[in-house]
Amino acid sequence: MIHAGIIGGAGYTGGELVRILLNHPQCKIVFVNSQSQAGKKISDVHQDLLGETDLAFSAELQNDIDVLFLCLAHGDSKKFLLKNDIPDKIKIIDLSQDFRISNHDNQREFVYGLPEAYKDQIVKAQNIANPGCFATAIQLALLPLASKKMLNKSVHVSGVTGSTGAGQQPSETTHFSWRHSNISLYKAFEHQHLAEIRKTLSFINSKELSEVFFLPFRGGFSRGILISAYTELEISIEQAVNLYSEYYSTHPFIFISGSSPNVKQVINTNKAVLFIEKHGKILNVVCAIDNLVKGASGQAVQNMNLMFSLDETCGLNLKPVAY
Repeated sequence: MIHAGIIGGAGYTGGELVRILLNHPQCKIVFVNSQSQAGKKISDVHQDLLGETDLAFSAELQNDIDVLFLCLAHGDSKKFLLKNDIPDKIKIIDLSQDFRISNHDNQREFVYGLPEAYKDQIVKAQNIANPGCFATAIQLALLPLASKKMLNKSVHVSGVTGSTGAGQQPSETTHFSWRHSNISLYKAFEHQHLAEIRKTLSFINSKELSEVFFLPFRGGFSRGILISAYTELEISIEQAVNLYSEYYSTHPFIFISGSSPNVKQVINTNKAVLFIEKHGKILNVVCAIDNLVKGASGQAVQNMNLMFSLDETCGLNLKPVAY
């Protein structure tokens, strides 16, 4: 049995992680830390967990654990590790962006936790930098091409995310009356996930990567990500589908669909659904994921499973939301 601690359990990713681990057959939650909610029952904050757990948020850390999940705001994981002396025997899975590009702190080295690209390294890792949600979807759409050194032309990506991708702290663009029945473009060509996307794809592509242009949109819904990535490529649709099917044949959460996916196919699951189509010389790949599961907490648990030699799918056979 794996004993787990969670830092920052009151937010969206922390709450989703609690939900998954409560039903994980090989993991026990020892404590869930929250400075803002310390002393409160977890079910008073995450009200859907009423009857699921009697745990309360703690302000203290405990070292009688095997793995520590950091569900903190970007920049705060580095501060936390500088402030707290975490024993080397405890594995760390960080869900912030703090170690995705610069993968070292003073004591620890972090492996980028995208199982579909770095499974062999994750299995041996002591510390994981969990990928970003948009970064996960975009990389899954392009990894098979990078593996065959086919990303030689510019890649153009557009994607839309639900409001939970912005975190729990309210802002003007997550307010219900603004977000509902609305869509807006933000951080055009400058999204923070582009750096980790370029780093991974350049490494897998094993040669200079052409430019990746990304237009992210805020959608009028709470969760899910849908991206479309296209590039010029001289292969047939049959060759492309075979390439993707072969690359993902050993990856249990990736599914190739015969029709364009929608976010309701993946909400509340650790799945990524891909659709490949060809328009003349243009190859277009569509990818749908749940930003809080495959794009965050579910992928973190998938990484934990690999690190502790469990079946990759353990605790992640989750029920999708169809309606």
